[in-house]
Amino acid sequence: MNNRPDRLAELPADWTPASWQRRLALQQPQYLDAAELARATTQLAALPPLVTSWEVLALKQALAEAQDGERFLLQGGDCAESFADCTSPVISNRLKVLLQMSLVLVHGLKKPVLRVGRFAGQYAKPRSADTETRDGVTLPSFRGDVVNGPAFTAEARRADPQRLIQAHAHSALTMNFVRALIDGGFADLHHPEYWDLAWVEHSPLAADYRRMVAAIGDSLRFMETLAGPIASFSRVDFFTSHEALLLHYEQALTREVPRNPGWFNLSTHFPWIGMRTAALDGAHVEYFRGIRNPVAVKVGPSVTADQLLPLIDALNPHDEPGRLTLIHRMGNAGIARALPPLLEAVRREGRRVLWVADPMHGNTESTSNGYKTRRFDNIRGELDQAFDIHAASGTRLGGVHLELTGEDVTECMGGARDLSESDLKRAYKSMVDPRLNYEQSLELAMLIVRKSEGAAG
Repeated sequence: MNNRPDRLAELPADWTPASWQRRLALQQPQYLDAAELARATTQLAALPPLVTSWEVLALKQALAEAQDGERFLLQGGDCAESFADCTSPVISNRLKVLLQMSLVLVHGLKKPVLRVGRFAGQYAKPRSADTETRDGVTLPSFRGDVVNGPAFTAEARRADPQRLIQAHAHSALTMNFVRALIDGGFADLHHPEYWDLAWVEHSPLAADYRRMVAAIGDSLRFMETLAGPIASFSRVDFFTSHEALLLHYEQALTREVPRNPGWFNLSTHFPWIGMRTAALDGAHVEYFRGIRNPVAVKVGPSVTADQLLPLIDALNPHDEPGRLTLIHRMGNAGIARALPPLLEAVRREGRRVLWVADPMHGNTESTSNGYKTRRFDNIRGELDQAFDIHAASGTRLGGVHLELTGEDVTECMGGARDLSESDLKRAYKSMVDPRLNYEQSLELAMLIVRKSEGAAG
């Protein structure tokens, strides 16, 4: 593996954290008071960062190892966090789901799993329209708690710059609690029972999971009998990510640090560009090309190789290991047509990227009773095809990107309990997109293992 460190000479000379403002910035809220926005961003720029540069660089190294097949990336969390869900049960349940999924993957894939939470900053969401009309009244669309409120009133839907400060505060509270849980042994492999979620005891998968935990416990005790206590099993590395949608917020938290040249986005370890804002000449790509974080881009079914290769050049011109992740989200019906040409083009050009599958966003549909949902069979189908297509193309699927929660929700149909359209109303809580619940998430982890075992066989 190429462990060449970053060099200051490789940083773009024509870039500043504000250079994005010279480009077209899509999906930005319309703030009515420019002075109010300036005061909020100035205050935000003076607040402490949420992550550190050395954590960012450690993640980049781990992603480089995932590119080489030495790790598997598990990235997951809420579609859009809410300030109201910044509570200890919600945060700890999210963490439990990711830890339990990673335990399944470590056991089955026989390699380390890189855990990246889709939280502690996922407060903004892109929208297909700037406005929403109900009963003849038109108001700005709800763009997430960092921008405005969900209530359909003029006051709630006003883009409020003070919410940028609130988003930083809630992200800091989330990060602090996650760090405390992990440092306190919450992720200790000696005690996976800490991760149990009471509501899933009746799950059809519970028995399989308990057998897996018992097998891991037996292996761990055997190794420690031979070699003594293994400290690395008592805690895990954990990183955060979010879609870096609101560029005023990201700019305010972009900092220079001592002894590490260049600029770091210290609002998160791993920011990504969404499909709607990935234009080569757009503001988001301009901002992303100058930060030293590892970055990701969502790649949809309409993207061509002629569009993707220049984007790779812009974001990773020096082919730096661990720098660039491409998250394909094609849909179960479209992946077989759309993905192979991209894999072939990137492979042919010798570009170094980490390929990750998002089987969620291309499979969203609306039901007859008005719910936005996803069918588990389509999620599983896209993921199955992704493994097969990568294998046929001579490339490697190095991770998954999922929207999930540890709450007992009924938002995605199907899965082990075969949730139907009529079940959605029982516990549909998402403000934006439907999420896998714990049971469906764990089932998907087990399916990933079975698929990998089948491919290896």
